[in-house]
Amino acid sequence: MNDQALKLLLTRASVGPKYLIEPGPDDAALAAMTEAALHAPDHAALVPFRFKVVRGEARRSMAALFAAAARRAGKDESGIAMDEERALRPPVTVAVVARLDLGHPQVPAHEQWACVGGALTNFLNAAQALGFGGKMLSGAKARDPGLIAAFCEPGETLLGWIAMGTPSSSDKPPKARPPKSGADSALQFWPG
Repeated sequence: MNDQALKLLLTRASVGPKYLIEPGPDDAALAAMTEAALHAPDHAALVPFRFKVVRGEARRSMAALFAAAARRAGKDESGIAMDEERALRPPVTVAVVARLDLGHPQVPAHEQWACVGGALTNFLNAAQALGFGGKMLSGAKARDPGLIAAFCEPGETLLGWIAMGTPSSSDKPPKARPPKSGADSALQFWPG
């Protein structure tokens, strides 16, 4: 049994952007995370996901897009500034994009969505294994037409962004997760 791998899975926790510092993942780390994502179950090897990396000066362009989206959403100057900060603070941000083949003759959409979720999970687990923290952020911004146009090609779906970097308090153990409501029914034996 690989106790270390199991411990990693059982202790994975999101690390918010305000707790992320340099360095962010470099090209080799991002490639390793993507390779882990490619090991998600993927019927017919469709790879129905894309990870689009934003770092360096590109963060300023993304901040301008976030500000424009905040204005379209009717946010005040404080809300606009907060959204800009969300783009600028993490050392690396990774847009998560789904690219489903809705007309595939063998692989229905729900199987492709399962692959996207598995890929995202593997990506985040690999990030933690490499010493990085991250948090998936979505919400209304992921449905904003301007942001969708900036990150997606026709037919793609923007799921959101992973804020990534080095956790600022790596010596502090992750907070214990409270029990999830409904967790007692997550494992069932059939027929029941």
